[in-house]
Amino acid sequence: MSHRIVIVGGGAGGLELATRLGKTLGKRGLASVLLIDANLTHIWKPLLHEVAAGSLNSSEDELNYVAQAKWNHFEFQLGRMAGLDRQRKCVHLAATLDENGATLVPERDVTYDSLVIAVGSTTNDFGTTGAAEHCLFLDTREQAERFHRQLLNHYLRAHAGQSDEERINVAIVGAGATGVELAAELHHAARELAAYGLDRIRPENMRITLIEAGPRVVPALPERISQPVHRSLEQLGVTVLTNTAVSEVTAEHLRSRDGQIIPASLKVWAAGIRAPAFLRELDGLETNRLDQLVVRPTLQTSRDDDIFAFGDCAACPQTDDPTRNVPPRAQAAHQQASLLVKSFRQRLAGQALPHYQYRDYGSLISLSRFSAVGNLMGNLMGSVKLEGWLARMFYISLYRMHQMALYGTFRTALLMLSDRIGRSTEPRLKLH
Repeated sequence: MSHRIVIVGGGAGGLELATRLGKTLGKRGLASVLLIDANLTHIWKPLLHEVAAGSLNSSEDELNYVAQAKWNHFEFQLGRMAGLDRQRKCVHLAATLDENGATLVPERDVTYDSLVIAVGSTTNDFGTTGAAEHCLFLDTREQAERFHRQLLNHYLRAHAGQSDEERINVAIVGAGATGVELAAELHHAARELAAYGLDRIRPENMRITLIEAGPRVVPALPERISQPVHRSLEQLGVTVLTNTAVSEVTAEHLRSRDGQIIPASLKVWAAGIRAPAFLRELDGLETNRLDQLVVRPTLQTSRDDDIFAFGDCAACPQTDDPTRNVPPRAQAAHQQASLLVKSFRQRLAGQALPHYQYRDYGSLISLSRFSAVGNLMGNLMGSVKLEGWLARMFYISLYRMHQMALYGTFRTALLMLSDRIGRSTEPRLKLH
């Protein structure tokens, strides 16, 4: 019987790994590859701010796991990981329920020879009073669509004369990439909604406040990048509050530690991440304070050579500074997936596994459709700052690279062509 590789988590990294292992090992019968995810479809997580603003129709950009598995020689099962038995080498999956609460797929155990955990991360509200009850999060497509529905409901009530409010206050906690990109996208959405006739709330009356506990926006990027991002947001009319830590959230407002009251009917928490809490109870595997699985440079967990973890859910030390972990970025997950493809070929051949070394190629922040800001890094050119249209083109290319990893060059080219035609003929804002 061939070696059985089970991958839990169909995010960008997990899906890319399953696809590439299926094409190489699965197609040749060298291993069987199984991908498990709690959803039937995949959407690239960096696009969720566009789903929330209504700029992207998620049903058009989603990928069906069943079809992807068929095309690329791996198996897919619907399920959510609920436990692990390392001695029996099996993953326990909870029952999947339909919308009426009936059992769609029963609970079951799935055996493995090698297990890869790639379940990503969730937003960390740091236990802030009222945050979980009154803030929306953007960890999943469902959460992004919920935000969009609530945003649209404000406009529809005002348009029908059912609300005296002709303004909307939106507060976004966290000025990292997600918070900044959502703020810029909402500015664009306000103008699109007015152009569609939902103009009782004028674009200038969508009051967007971006709140950051640290001294500057996008703190993961160099200061020479964060400064133009800050200026661009203010030019769009976004109120940017730095050095402002939120201590309490209510239905009507947010309160900062220094007593400032920030009114908001729509509130998004986009500050900080942590791994899913169930990881801390996985049959003795080591986790850190953020519930990430502790892994070695081979991406094997510290207490089990047959279990690997990568992406946001893994705490992997950087080779040049073991006291620091690899940052939770999409490029890191992509690099780690590429390494694991090589690792499993060598593992099946009985060879030593390669070590992962993080390479920072820079970061780009989207400022809606027409601009972006960021830096690109390389051995020859060092760090190069990009702004405007050129940066936006590089930002789009990141998504195209993700598509190429999943579809190949030819199908990605067809998707690019259909996307260009669609954008020129279809409405640019989702109104349902």
